[in-house]
Amino acid sequence: MDKHPQSGGSAEASSAEPSRRSFLGVGAALAGGAGAGLVGYGLGSTRAVAPAAGDVGSPAGTATGDAAPHLSDGGPALWAASVVPFNGPHQAGISTPPQAHATFVALTLVPGVGKDGLRRLLRLWTNDAGRLQRGIPVLGDPQPDLASPPSRLTITVGLGRGALVEAGLADRAPSWLAPLPAFSVDRLEPRWADGDVLAQVCAEDPIVLAHAVRALLLSATGIATLHWMQRGFRRPVTSTSAMRNLMGQVDGTVQPSETELDQAVWIGPEGPDWLHGGTSLVLRRIRMDLDTWDSLDPQAKEQVIGRRMTSGAPLTGTQETDVPDLAATNAGLPVIPEFAHIRHAAVTSASQKILRRPYNFDDTPAAGTSAEAGLLFVAFQRDPVGQFVPMQERLAAHDLLNFWTTPIGSAVFAILPGPAEGESLGQALLG
Repeated sequence: MDKHPQSGGSAEASSAEPSRRSFLGVGAALAGGAGAGLVGYGLGSTRAVAPAAGDVGSPAGTATGDAAPHLSDGGPALWAASVVPFNGPHQAGISTPPQAHATFVALTLVPGVGKDGLRRLLRLWTNDAGRLQRGIPVLGDPQPDLASPPSRLTITVGLGRGALVEAGLADRAPSWLAPLPAFSVDRLEPRWADGDVLAQVCAEDPIVLAHAVRALLLSATGIATLHWMQRGFRRPVTSTSAMRNLMGQVDGTVQPSETELDQAVWIGPEGPDWLHGGTSLVLRRIRMDLDTWDSLDPQAKEQVIGRRMTSGAPLTGTQETDVPDLAATNAGLPVIPEFAHIRHAAVTSASQKILRRPYNFDDTPAAGTSAEAGLLFVAFQRDPVGQFVPMQERLAAHDLLNFWTTPIGSAVFAILPGPAEGESLGQALLG
């Protein structure tokens, strides 16, 4: 991927990308209610679907299948007392059913802390996470009562390339541990980019989550400083309703199956030995233009996405989990439009799928605006260059949803394997 410039700012639209003007033209037609020019795309088709590629219902990404079982309906009493194990071959918070709240914290290592400083930080965080996920206060916790109940808390730790450089281990970094190539739709802001160390902290209870984040930051004192923090939310795992993003889309329908995780997510012998059992995380902060999106009627939105707004079913099916038939036509025209999101997010090979764990964000808007909202698109995969990048290139070039979504942040991290009992995070790398 050396032919691509590194992400970090605006990128000029390529000749293959639909122009902003063409987006405006189609957007105007859609805003008119998906009129005569769009009727032929087959709204309301209920034909039987043929096996085809999976897709994604969010602004950036794809995966296929159902990654993890859901908790049985038990309400708050169930998840408040639930403990997600910390030790194991893989870290929690990846294939774990997503919690209602998440905070992503990126830190910058203090110059000069070196390998010893990074090792100390990961040992401290290993102890902190092992206690907090069980609902036990950390050592010297100034607010011990906030550590319980555990509320399905998970703490997932990763390293950026900068951490390995600071530790003198740059030669052990996988080739993909670097900024993504620049995509034509990117308008990246440096404040949401990169980071040396990442903590993804998720829980059903936002108070438990906030306390855990505070504990991790206190443990990092003198070793690392805050680079950025991003907070997100979604429907709780015990909800009977599907997760929706703030555009109203049913989001996260398709994921790798449990049996596909080894091919799609977990790093094996093909990767560095210190990452066996780990994975990579791509975090894309995607701003949504909700004001213009809200001007579209439901049928127009369905044309853009390729799915029904009510049920999440593809336009060629009746159920959310129906596989879209990308070859289906009506009166000679595709039922799922050529510009539809799900068409360009589709993959067929298990090795090309990604595990999606997105969260919504809704921050304080700037004066004179009505919204600062969007999606924290979180994708786990073995190799971002081989899995995430090709999909994102297709979406950048052809996806009409780009008119209402803008990536403003991007970061890539190597997610460490889970530690065995008595081991620390990153021990295989740092000793």
